[in-house]
Amino acid sequence: MNRTGFFFDERCFWHSGGNYAFLAPVGGLVQPLAAGGLPENPETKRRFRNLIAVTGLDRELSMRGAEPASREDLLRVHPDIYVDEFKRRSDEGGGELGLRTPFGPGGYEIAALSAGLVKTALETVLRGELDNGYALSRPPGHHCLPDFPNGFCLLNNIAIAIEAAKAAGLAERFAVVDWDVHHGNGTEAIFYERDDVLTISLHQERNYPLDTGEFNARGQGDGLGANLNVPLPPGTGHAGYLMAMERLVLPALSAFRPDVIIVACGFDASGVDPLSRMMAGSHTFGAMTQMVMEAASGLCGGRLVMAHEGGYSELHVPFCGHAVLEQMSGSAIRAEDPLGPRIAGQQPAADFNALVEQRIAEMVSAL
Repeated sequence: MNRTGFFFDERCFWHSGGNYAFLAPVGGLVQPLAAGGLPENPETKRRFRNLIAVTGLDRELSMRGAEPASREDLLRVHPDIYVDEFKRRSDEGGGELGLRTPFGPGGYEIAALSAGLVKTALETVLRGELDNGYALSRPPGHHCLPDFPNGFCLLNNIAIAIEAAKAAGLAERFAVVDWDVHHGNGTEAIFYERDDVLTISLHQERNYPLDTGEFNARGQGDGLGANLNVPLPPGTGHAGYLMAMERLVLPALSAFRPDVIIVACGFDASGVDPLSRMMAGSHTFGAMTQMVMEAASGLCGGRLVMAHEGGYSELHVPFCGHAVLEQMSGSAIRAEDPLGPRIAGQQPAADFNALVEQRIAEMVSAL
């Protein structure tokens, strides 16, 4: 029996953005791009799904769909005034509610389906039907605040899934490891005063949002100590990411002892991503997956869920995702990364790695 689930739905690829040229609204001096739209487009996700079909890895996975998250699910995280306005604008043909979060007709239903993929993946793993699961969710979710969407995120998929699992009595303590290159500000904000959800974000410092993600933001009230930000300098590569995982992320997970680990799995720390200046390779994501799998094995019976977030290189995201699924499933199938040698050859020099190590040591000592 295939014990790794892959949750996806073709309709999530149909989410459409507005009239943007990369990150700038079209108009004035901004000419539309030939390809059109935002960097958050369906092709990175569709090509990921296609790659696992071409290599045959999908035959070693439990390929599944999901029902959309219900209005009740959404209201555990988002206020009714926000949910209702989102639905109204969606029914009227689309629009934008926040910062770079355009959507077209049916955008509400597609976003609810994206959240439903994460919710179902989490519930399935917690019920013991699968060892672990990957939700190919789109639109992404980790930037979305309760009442303000931003950074391409319209609903906070992971928070919705956590609250649904908690309401169903499936788990009590949840850990979120966010290795998307951008700070997981939405997930942080939702759980900032809670001690039942540990939120950890590894991100390029001062990338997006510019004013969040500082190391000293450790939670508040009951949640003091249950939030950990690991801002890494631009240029951090494979060694720096693994060092941060080993010295900061894994000890935090061990101390918290969650019932399940959820990874906000963005691939935009890739060395060729247009929205970051980091130097991670597909082997980096594979290695980090192995690390969280070992942590989950020792802490929570191996229960692990990946929720797809960012990643904007149409070529590289599929290979990064494949590397993650290879680890999750234990498959011997490999997809040789055509950019692997290039990224490996551009890794930071020893003196830069030493600076990253010093930064991480300072964070460790400050905890």
